[in-house]
Amino acid sequence: MTQRPQTPTLDRVTVPADLKALSDRELKTLADELRAETISAVSVTGGHLGAGLGVVELTVALHAVFDAPRDKLVWDVGHQCYPHKILTGRRDRIRTLRQEGGLSGFTKRAESPFDPFGAAHSSTSISAALGFAAARDLGGDPGDAVAVIGDGSMSAGMAFEAMNNAGALKKRLFIILNDNEMSIAPPVGALSAYLSRLYAGAPFQDLKEAAKGAVKFLPEPFQEGAKRAKEMLKGMAVGGTLFEALGISYVGPIDGHDLEQLLPVLRTAKARATGPVLIHVLTRKGKGYAPAERARDKGHATGKFDVLTGEQHKAPSNAPSYTKVFARSLLKEAEADGRIVAITAAMPDGTGLNLFAERFPARCFDVGIAEQHAVTFAAGLAAGGMKPFCALYSTFLQRGYDQVVHDVAIQRLPVRFAIDRAGLVGADGATHAGAFDVAFLANLPGMVVMAAADEAELVHMVATAAALDDGPSAFRFPRGDGVGVDLPERGRPLEIGKGRVMREGSRVALLSFGTRLAEVQKAAEALAARGLAPTVADARFAKPLDRALILQLARHHEALITIEEGAIGGFGSHVAQLLAEEGAFDRGLKYRSMVLPDIFIDQASPEAMYRIAGMDAGQIEAKVLTVLGIEQIGRRA
Repeated sequence: MTQRPQTPTLDRVTVPADLKALSDRELKTLADELRAETISAVSVTGGHLGAGLGVVELTVALHAVFDAPRDKLVWDVGHQCYPHKILTGRRDRIRTLRQEGGLSGFTKRAESPFDPFGAAHSSTSISAALGFAAARDLGGDPGDAVAVIGDGSMSAGMAFEAMNNAGALKKRLFIILNDNEMSIAPPVGALSAYLSRLYAGAPFQDLKEAAKGAVKFLPEPFQEGAKRAKEMLKGMAVGGTLFEALGISYVGPIDGHDLEQLLPVLRTAKARATGPVLIHVLTRKGKGYAPAERARDKGHATGKFDVLTGEQHKAPSNAPSYTKVFARSLLKEAEADGRIVAITAAMPDGTGLNLFAERFPARCFDVGIAEQHAVTFAAGLAAGGMKPFCALYSTFLQRGYDQVVHDVAIQRLPVRFAIDRAGLVGADGATHAGAFDVAFLANLPGMVVMAAADEAELVHMVATAAALDDGPSAFRFPRGDGVGVDLPERGRPLEIGKGRVMREGSRVALLSFGTRLAEVQKAAEALAARGLAPTVADARFAKPLDRALILQLARHHEALITIEEGAIGGFGSHVAQLLAEEGAFDRGLKYRSMVLPDIFIDQASPEAMYRIAGMDAGQIEAKVLTVLGIEQIGRRA
């Protein structure tokens, strides 16, 4: 068991108001102890480590200067909020992070009044904070609004839309640009290069008064000299700032790990600001913990680990992850077809495209945190004769849905969507669940929608998508490791819209779409032991449906049950529509659709989440017995 650090100063802090009683010297000590406590907690639970370590001093400074929860601190994405949680009355629960019944790994309104706005996706903070500021000025909740946003998140269009609006409205608003030169992966694009130029030159390092605050915020005697320094600095470095052109006062850049800089700047800004102010803070992700600083992703996401060595405790798996299977399969296809290209939105490691980038750097595009752009960029590539694979998490594809409809589907462009993290994802909870992609994709004319039942099927679906040239397609697969089946050397294209029967039976047919197939087969074994052997089929496709297979199952069985890892409105709804059109219900067919329940499921292990959703083997077995009217003795929960 990890020994907890000694934290005498932190022990005096229960809520942020307690920081007001600490001297600036004590706040430095508090920051050191807060970093040690964060490392200790995440070593027990796993989670997002590097981002929180990078904002320890900033978190202390913000809570020392502002008055939360009256002042609204809005953390973009929220994966850097663990130190914030420790300071806001949740330290006693910090070792329950990302566990069932424990603290969320992100900010969450229902969890604490100190989380005024929930987040787990990027680039929402400035919009939300501007909303708080406008509400305040209209007689709503009082207090200042502060958005803390990373340089990676700043690359998204939504952040620019919010800044444009903030400059026009001229509301008192604080934007903290936490510039660590890294979101999850190193940032890409012109904005990143622009921010680098803002602090790369010697003038910014030498003219510290200019770096510590906007001219109008400085005490009167210093304003004239600072003004001259600022103008010289502008001329030498960048010739003006983008933010000031938008009507937002720019302050910085300043050292985000130096409380002697942070505290005076924040105090002066809070005292003097009348409109929107952006404070540019330079930090290092993973700061203060050598294993995180050395890591390729700066300790972005980690399992449980040993504090002394940083070594993670992870049980070995007998099967590769679905993400790796996808990545390796795509490489095989790309080696055979030079038109295949890959696109990711700031998640090269998470989607496995880092392997593609190493092998084919000119054919792999990381567009930054910009899913809308990623989809339309892929559409342009397809229109230009390439074969794009747009690899996004299911939960992030939601952000590009208009582009999927307008730019891809209507034009019937052959963009291939590789949808990672489909279904329930465990510790990241509701914000990252891939629950809705089947429902929002399968209703689009001409879209081919597939779901892999296991890792071998995923290999074949990559090949299927590569072979499709007459319209868009999507294939989905879950987070985590496969089930351990043998993998083919290379995939073979599947017949479009054709499923497969896995097991012949009678009375009831179980039609699975996706990786619940393993649980369906377990349920079938249990039912067979009762003398009731069901038919089991793998649909493979939600669009187009295998009409012949579904109608055959309906004709030859008393009951048909579909099982899928998605929300209402997906595969099961399309099956029900077909059955209704063909009169299957008129002939007395008993039909049920097992889908994710109409709730957002909080973080837990994937197994626990599917139990909560009512979709494990025991619950599938119970559903069959209920539909057939068979009394359930010794029913499993």
